[in-house]
Amino acid sequence: MAILVLGGAGYIGSHTVYELIDAGRDVVVADNLITGFRKAVHPKARFYEVDIRDKKAMDALFEKEHIEGVIHFAASSQVGESMVDPLKYYDNNLWGTISLLESMVEHGVDKIVFSSTAATYGEPERMPILEYDRTQPTNCYGETKLAMEKMMSWTSRAHGLRYVALRYFNACGAHASGEIGEAHDPETHLIPVILQVPNGQREKISVFGEDYPTKDGTCVRDYIHVTDLAQAHILALDYLIKGGENNVFNLGNGVGFTVKEVIDVARKVTGHAIPAEICPRRAGDPAQLVASSDKAKTVLGWKPQFNDLETIVSSAWAWHKAHPHGFEG
Repeated sequence: MAILVLGGAGYIGSHTVYELIDAGRDVVVADNLITGFRKAVHPKARFYEVDIRDKKAMDALFEKEHIEGVIHFAASSQVGESMVDPLKYYDNNLWGTISLLESMVEHGVDKIVFSSTAATYGEPERMPILEYDRTQPTNCYGETKLAMEKMMSWTSRAHGLRYVALRYFNACGAHASGEIGEAHDPETHLIPVILQVPNGQREKISVFGEDYPTKDGTCVRDYIHVTDLAQAHILALDYLIKGGENNVFNLGNGVGFTVKEVIDVARKVTGHAIPAEICPRRAGDPAQLVASSDKAKTVLGWKPQFNDLETIVSSAWAWHKAHPHGFEG
């Protein structure tokens, strides 16, 4: 039986496919390639260029392939964009998930691991964040992801679907093989944007706000290597296959770094000065997001292997230096 990875040509999805293939699993990838890349798909995975909002196409896929479980990455994921184009996020994220769940129910596929986000928490009440803390998103992206979680919960009650939602923090880094890495157009994630400076693609890095209630005034985030995230998705799917109940897990390293600290590590790794310019805050950015991942470690047996920021940035730099134009060059 195969594992269906939706959004498997994207950043975290492609890394999860690589880990699944390395573990000897049979993998089917579905991606509309709007933000994903065909070159990022592992050559041993069966690929379908499909949009999950196209229910007829999804039905045909489920009828052709014998799917044991689904890992769902197929969603729009830029916080800033979600604030200026919220209806795009409701269309792609919510309508896409409705279509997917309808197909799963109709074809008797009852296990799904869902790529959720720390943005479901909004501005946290305490640090580190625990899974049962208040969820009150401060941006449309987080709002749609939380709605997707609730959709799965109600579908579970009505149809017996079992799900795991993985609320992860800032994904970063690249695969050790150098075959795949992070490539977005436009790029919005902090580490690859910083690395565009030593790569000669921008003159300086913009720091959005330095008046947050943090040690140096810049936002604090918890950075987690993409390969560690990929392993967590596999562990979560196996947990469901073995009969595990519906669950939600945070994924992070439990350590927060400010934007200025990340820039300093990038300067050390690349040997480049990386000029920085302070700019106004962005809408929807919480001051701090740091995870407690104790539950994932206890229940899933998850053990992050790349939890040092310098190691994470070094792996990202190796990819971006070798692929300055991502999968296009």
